[in-house]
Amino acid sequence: MKKTITVQVDDRLLDACRPFDYKFDGTSTFDVPEFNAPQRDGSWSIGLIVGPSGSGKTTLLRENFGITKEREWDHKKAIASQVDFEKLMAVGLNSVPSWCRPFHVLSNGEAFRANMAAMLAENTSFDEFTSVVDRNVAKSCSNAIQRYIRKEGIKGVVFSSCHYDIIEWLKPDWVFDVQKGQVIQQGFFRKPVVLRVERCDKGLWSIFGKHHYLDGEMNQSAECYGAYWDETLVGFCSAIAMPSGTVKNAYRGHRTVVLPDFQGLGIGVRLSDVVARYYVERGFRYFSKTAHPRIGEYREKSPNWKPTSKNKRNRQDYKNRHPFQKKTEESSYSHLHADRVCYSHEYILNQATK
Repeated sequence: MKKTITVQVDDRLLDACRPFDYKFDGTSTFDVPEFNAPQRDGSWSIGLIVGPSGSGKTTLLRENFGITKEREWDHKKAIASQVDFEKLMAVGLNSVPSWCRPFHVLSNGEAFRANMAAMLAENTSFDEFTSVVDRNVAKSCSNAIQRYIRKEGIKGVVFSSCHYDIIEWLKPDWVFDVQKGQVIQQGFFRKPVVLRVERCDKGLWSIFGKHHYLDGEMNQSAECYGAYWDETLVGFCSAIAMPSGTVKNAYRGHRTVVLPDFQGLGIGVRLSDVVARYYVERGFRYFSKTAHPRIGEYREKSPNWKPTSKNKRNRQDYKNRHPFQKKTEESSYSHLHADRVCYSHEYILNQATK
């Protein structure tokens, strides 16, 4: 299928072409492949038009599905004031400090995710998908977005991209390869994310601290672990001995953070599982408390985490300490969070995972 575009030929354009002896009459012709586009009839969730630059992806997307207008952001407000935080989490933007910033100061990867959260809805279309972010962000965001679309039952979402590496992460219901000129309708499978977790120095916390939703302080007694994906540092987890007069021989989770570029792949919850299992297999009990709904809800459904008596309850007992009781770092921390309703669980080694 031929497409023709005509522009006005002026002296400036002729001056640009003359040194190259390029004869131009103002008309450009493009070859765009025939595309029998699937109808938005509610039978599919995700479609992808893929091909190299200049192959006609944008033309096909615009003519068959339209292109969703980008969100206009108020630079005087934080992004969480303009988009529901649950949608931000759904596209893998899980950093609470980032939610509190205006759009124009976000990193490329964070801005990309924020735009997706703001615009994603039934029958939306996105051109140049993942073109402005690095490949790690592209993969993790594609995975987070497809999970959200399918969980919410959203239909008719179409993306165009010049990157073939997102196909296995986005898991589209159909793919039109512009270069081949054909639709592929089949399941797409990717290899699982394999992490290497190893003991690390507390100094690595300087990389992760600013991305945690609590303060950036690290307990000096913490035992720390780094998570690596293909030799790239992606996550951090730490644990401390549990200071309790009633529970002996126990540890609790202290800090768990995944770098923003790798959020949306389920790395955080699984890193926490690995560290918890390490302590339980060594004969310790392991507890963890979190206010993060994604982590908390994961543990609510996991057979390896058992709710404690304090799960999802106000901890007013934190305030009822004896007035002459010695003030410690731990007691100060507890008092500050007495009014926060958190998830509280103990890790157990379920028979199915042994």
